[in-house]
Amino acid sequence: MAEFDALTPVILSFSHHDPCGNSGIQADIECAASLGCHCAPIITALFTKDTGDVRDFYPVDATMLVEQARAILEDMPIKAIKIGFTGSPENVEAIHSILQDYPSIPVILEPITHIGDRVLAGAEAVLAATENLLLPYTLITSTSLPTARDLAQQGDTVEACAQEILESGCGYVLISGAKNTRERYESHLYSKQGLIRRYNWSRINVASHGGSATLTASIACYLGHELLVEEAAHQGQNFTRNALASSRRLGMGQQTPNRFFWADRNKNN
Repeated sequence: MAEFDALTPVILSFSHHDPCGNSGIQADIECAASLGCHCAPIITALFTKDTGDVRDFYPVDATMLVEQARAILEDMPIKAIKIGFTGSPENVEAIHSILQDYPSIPVILEPITHIGDRVLAGAEAVLAATENLLLPYTLITSTSLPTARDLAQQGDTVEACAQEILESGCGYVLISGAKNTRERYESHLYSKQGLIRRYNWSRINVASHGGSATLTASIACYLGHELLVEEAAHQGQNFTRNALASSRRLGMGQQTPNRFFWADRNKNN
């Protein structure tokens, strides 16, 4: 029997390849490395994208996705699964088939319907498949308020949206930007018992892309380190805020989150 390094949790991540590195798989890899984890990346789609705009994307073949994931799951002790951009309803079905076989691994889901201000082609079909096939296997769904409203179209309040999402079977819903002012914003964590925690933050005025990927990846890492859900959600938000506040302008579009902000601070001290 092989002896595994228990100090390095392995996080299995399903997401897209973003060639500018702001979001997607690179965000997950950087979060894992920064937080003492190892990311096993499963590519769901290839993007043609820069720091300013998405030009096109190409989902991978669902069979290839399954082969990627099962090879890792049969080899490495996975502590958490993070699901980001899936690319197609077929890929959602493929991921669903995998989750059925590994029900004890916590799943952190980031439903993605758009990148920046652009609604992605096929988003409605992907969202419907996600709601039916992935949410029932999800421990935490982390979403913005607009996407929460897309998922829960009958909900007329933030709490009603959260409860509708929870009715699908997922354990918790973290809604970012549930309440906003010019100076502050709140994120709300819900369970089937209702609102269980408010996270109140001062607003960071940085035009940076990749914050939601950073948030879900960091929550997955903290769960991999066996933090409880409420604390993992809090620490993930704190990590994301620091990464966004330290964003760097590496292209002509939006800034890139610095997920190794702590290393730069140490260098300057």
